[in-house]
Amino acid sequence: MRKLSILCAALFLFSVTASAQDSSAAFETSNSTSEPAAPASLIPEDRDPWQLQLGFQYLHYDVLGLSFHDLAYQAGVTRFLSNNFGVEGTAIAGFGHAGSSPSITANSIFLGGGPHISLLNRNHFEPWVHVIAGWERFRFTQTTTRGSNSHAAFLAGAGIDYKIASGRLYWRVQGDFLGTNVGNGFSKNYIFGTGLVLNF
Repeated sequence: MRKLSILCAALFLFSVTASAQDSSAAFETSNSTSEPAAPASLIPEDRDPWQLQLGFQYLHYDVLGLSFHDLAYQAGVTRFLSNNFGVEGTAIAGFGHAGSSPSITANSIFLGGGPHISLLNRNHFEPWVHVIAGWERFRFTQTTTRGSNSHAAFLAGAGIDYKIASGRLYWRVQGDFLGTNVGNGFSKNYIFGTGLVLNF
């Protein structure tokens, strides 16, 4: 009888201990599930978050009754928020001439920003597209009739990057459509360019 009493007491203590452990585990589980999830990181997992681009471009314009081209310097920066999506800012400064009798200086500048979508892969080639909203300004030496003109504009285009060596430096080739309302109507213009891109 004494042994039975001891056995019952041991079983009772064991059940109380197990119940307490279950309650503690349930409490910890409920606390862990009630804690808010950590915010998603805006740092890409498999690439450098920043791109800096410097390039040279050919711009063909049909604006204000003139058809001409500029040669331009381009600089841009892209901040990637994921492996494929980033936000790009770009500036293009063009220098050239329009007309022939007489020839007039025709300078241009574009400033803008917008989304940049890249197809990240492990090969040497990385294609991408972008759409950039911004502002276009023209300045002509024939100030009496054309002078300076500016208006909202946008770029839409695509390109391909070739990864050099370890992939931190790219060689870029791109083409863009440039639309703007400078003058009396909507003008369709085109840009082709190349340059180098540094990832960091």
